[in-house]
Amino acid sequence: MRNKILAACLLAYWGLSWGQADLQTISSDLNKSGGVYFAYPTEKADNTSAPKGYKPFHISHYGRHGSRYLISDNDYTRVERLLKQAHEAEALTPLGEEVRARLDSVMTETQGRGGDLSPLGRRQHRGIAKRMIENYPEVFTDNSSITARSTLVPRCIVSMTSFCESLKEENPKLWIDFESSNRYMPYLCHSIAESDEFNGDKGWWKEVYRKFEERHTNPDRLVSQIFSDPDFVDKYVNPHEFMWNMYWLASDAQNTEKKINFYDIFTPQELFDLWRCFNASFYARHSSYPAAEGKHVMNAANLLNNIIDTADEAIASDTPSAALRFGHDGNIVPLTALMGIENCDAEIMDPEKFHEGWSDFYVAPMAANIQLIFFRNEKNPEDIIVKVLHNEKERHLAIASDIYPYYHWNDVKRYFKSRIGSEK
Repeated sequence: MRNKILAACLLAYWGLSWGQADLQTISSDLNKSGGVYFAYPTEKADNTSAPKGYKPFHISHYGRHGSRYLISDNDYTRVERLLKQAHEAEALTPLGEEVRARLDSVMTETQGRGGDLSPLGRRQHRGIAKRMIENYPEVFTDNSSITARSTLVPRCIVSMTSFCESLKEENPKLWIDFESSNRYMPYLCHSIAESDEFNGDKGWWKEVYRKFEERHTNPDRLVSQIFSDPDFVDKYVNPHEFMWNMYWLASDAQNTEKKINFYDIFTPQELFDLWRCFNASFYARHSSYPAAEGKHVMNAANLLNNIIDTADEAIASDTPSAALRFGHDGNIVPLTALMGIENCDAEIMDPEKFHEGWSDFYVAPMAANIQLIFFRNEKNPEDIIVKVLHNEKERHLAIASDIYPYYHWNDVKRYFKSRIGSEK
């Protein structure tokens, strides 16, 4: 009962302090309107000193790939083709001509790289790794056991490689066992049939979302700013699709080297409305949406069990160790919810209110990561404590602790197992 009361109080506090996002939140940093395209924001990791007598010996990590280009070259070329057609028909406004020139410039970088990790993505993972080894050098000794596992997707493999390269630069004597294989997919990137069915073409959420998106997509003003000929628009432009295509370009520009701005063609309200749609889609399809009845969070059950089992193996060993894992936003979102990390497992029924308690740019920006840092009491080796970092920031779990940001591992382990069991 005490833990239930504590959880309720913490959730209320977190919702008011961090979980909410409104028009002002987006207006003050338009990059956040990109949702999971938000470039990794952390430049300095939290590092509260451990209680006296405890030293780090194990790190358990899961990281999303870093900043990437839009998922397909077609995300660029379909807009480029339309704007070229309008240019040849003299159907672009001066702003439309300028946007076309910007897109041509962006495509000199992005051509042939759809879905690839960008140079910024590599730098993000190098920075995360550098801060990790600087803050916990005891874990990364010459004799440490370091494993790194990645999904089969190239942007995840390159993220893993960049991370490991950075560790090796800090300690060239490190030996890291890294691999990308189908062998690890059942926990690195897994979804259960019930979740897939909910998200599929026959799932009812698809129609609910379609109506939600229709209500919050208002393209007429934007289209009139880009195209000067209404007849051309009537014949060749789908206003709804065009607005969303431009939103993707604007959202991902922050992840490129050129960082060419497309936000100026939108109003802050338009960006807020489009982000609410993107945010709603991610929350309902991957997180703790009550109407999904726990289906999505159970996608992370294998992963959380792997984290628990790997930690227990590390505790039983005398060798410092780290388990590094690399995957996707669709994996880290349910993991944060299943773990009950603050502001990541809100339960909101009304799609119109999702943004009031859950924000995708907070939960899963590019290079999002979870780190569990384990410490052992030198005088009592069985006394293990742990702290949870989400995007390198110390976070609460909804369990009691007399040493926050640290928790007793036995309490955390019991809590995690109860979360997995309660969702079955």
